[in-house]
Amino acid sequence: MVEIGIKPREYQQKIFETARDANTLVVLPTGLGKTLIALMLAANRIEKYPGSKILILAPTRPLVEQHFESFTKNLPDLFADLQIFTGSVHASNRRKIFETAEIIFSTPQCIANDLRAGLYKMDQVSLLVIDEAHRCLKNYDYTTVVEYYKRQATNRRILGLTASPGHDAAKVKEICNHLDIKEIEVRTRESDDVGQYLQKLDFTRIDVPFPPSFLELKILLKRIFDAKVNELKAKNYLFGPANKITLLKLQTRLAREVGQRNFSAMWGMSLTAQAIKISHAMELLETQTLSGLNDYLRGLIKQAQDKKSRGVQSLVKMPEFNAAMISLTELLAKKIEHPKIEQCALVVEEEFKENSKAKIIIFSQFRETALKIAGRVNMLEGVRAATFFGQANRAQTGLSQKEQKEVIVKFKTGEINALCSTSIGEEGLDIPEVNAVIFYEPIPSAIRKIQRAGRTARLAPGKLFILMTEDTRDEIHHYASRAREKSMYSVIEKVRQELKNKPKTLEDFRGEN
Repeated sequence: MVEIGIKPREYQQKIFETARDANTLVVLPTGLGKTLIALMLAANRIEKYPGSKILILAPTRPLVEQHFESFTKNLPDLFADLQIFTGSVHASNRRKIFETAEIIFSTPQCIANDLRAGLYKMDQVSLLVIDEAHRCLKNYDYTTVVEYYKRQATNRRILGLTASPGHDAAKVKEICNHLDIKEIEVRTRESDDVGQYLQKLDFTRIDVPFPPSFLELKILLKRIFDAKVNELKAKNYLFGPANKITLLKLQTRLAREVGQRNFSAMWGMSLTAQAIKISHAMELLETQTLSGLNDYLRGLIKQAQDKKSRGVQSLVKMPEFNAAMISLTELLAKKIEHPKIEQCALVVEEEFKENSKAKIIIFSQFRETALKIAGRVNMLEGVRAATFFGQANRAQTGLSQKEQKEVIVKFKTGEINALCSTSIGEEGLDIPEVNAVIFYEPIPSAIRKIQRAGRTARLAPGKLFILMTEDTRDEIHHYASRAREKSMYSVIEKVRQELKNKPKTLEDFRGEN
């Protein structure tokens, strides 16, 4: 085996040995070295099949570059020709590069487009690595690339990497089916061969009372929501409880009916859209910031004035909507904000008092909230906070990939010591070890919770704080993610046993190369 620049840990060696012999899905918490397993397997496949190619796929350009840098650092000089593929490289040049490169790093979109255009084939690829493999569902470009690979490659081997494939058994099976997985290797923070490499993680749940001054506003928004839901039920569009998930499903069904020329469903779609908008407003009130709610409601008023939607025009004409705006304006005039903002600032202040060289990530669902948090914590002595977003949205509050890189570099060097991030900071990016992670709000997704929490307690002890507004959907989301995380590992184990007990086919024996 070729000498690589880093010695694998015991569990990495065991997982590599499994992946060497069969298509494997690796479920490993963030920061425990999934990339090294891919690197070891890549070196093994090139040695076994000289002249073959390795294809490493990751969902974002920064993550692709991170893998490229890791391989370049840890593989011997001149071991292989490593190349990054991007859409900015002309198609004819990508074809030439593919012909000569031995290890190729790319987003799935770029490779999928090239394969559809017939620029090259996958017949020489002896290893396909799929990072963030939980995305390998439905029509995502990962599935397109994998299907071409399974049809065209002679010496196939697939390695899927993820911190969490989710808690839904059907989706875990779908991922395994797409990737032709034969083995699942799973480790948690509690696994016997992993614990020695992890540091202590202290968890603190901070309950924040819902302010009595917000109650009038909540009641008014709830009246609007209930009115729209009752109309949907009266028209027999909606049955059972109304929440964000059931309303989104109803919206999809009604859109399908409109597409089938059932024009009466258009009225139902308008009502559903109005209910979803008010549901979002209630979420902002309960769990985010008053300033974010104000921006959102004023955006609806602007849409109505511009006559962009009859439904929105109807919504903002409601007496309860006008009363809600008056109540909200009065609260803002008194400089009242959601108490989680101040509580978040208190946590940050205490952490920097304890350790002036600390690094902290504060996660929030919405950009407006992250901006508000950054503004508040930057008032604290010694805090140098910056926001970390995906690419620009309509409000132009995003960061280009170049700007994202610059923020991460500043965070690594300590020029920035607090990162106020949306979901962009959860997945894969080479963000350094942090002393504390703060969830501004709980999230119902087990995948995202695991990814967020994985940003700390790797090389040094870490802390996790979750802020929760009492008697709101914050509490529902917290318990949902806990239950889903708990069920995830039992689901994975069940699927793993099913794969082990599944009789081998002739195609399975052919694939064992």
